[in-house]
Amino acid sequence: MSLFPADILSEAEAIIRTFGAAGLMVSTAESCTGGLIAGALTEIAGSSAVVDRGFVTYTNTAKMEMLGVQEATLARFGAVSEETARQMVHGALFRSRASIAMAVTGIAGPGGGSAEKPVGLVHLAAKSRHGDLIHNKMLYGDIGRGEVRLATVRTALAMIRKLGPQ
Repeated sequence: MSLFPADILSEAEAIIRTFGAAGLMVSTAESCTGGLIAGALTEIAGSSAVVDRGFVTYTNTAKMEMLGVQEATLARFGAVSEETARQMVHGALFRSRASIAMAVTGIAGPGGGSAEKPVGLVHLAAKSRHGDLIHNKMLYGDIGRGEVRLATVRTALAMIRKLGPQ
């Protein structure tokens, strides 16, 4: 029995297979998903050759201490912002041995949203050591905490594959 739906497992398995064959590693920096992206990847046998580490940085202090997110960025843009996601992914990449890093920060709900930053808003950033960076701003909607988190995992895995070996 797996903790994850079949589609997530299939995507994670493809990442482990292709990254493993290419000798590439991944790191994650997760806020609203609380480690689910790393969890999905490590659900696959052989993932120890691909998953270097995962940072669960739920608080602003953790984002600053573990990933080097600037306090000024958090003060100006907030934890749930493109700017914070970009600093998180940069920190995860350069504080690991990974070739590609993935970062997510968002509002899973059920509360915590606002008109400016509604429940279901998630910023995702993926970055490679070659300098490629992808940012996605997702508006999943108020679909439930678990569904926002799983939708974020799906988007994150797709972004990792996009930056990975083809």
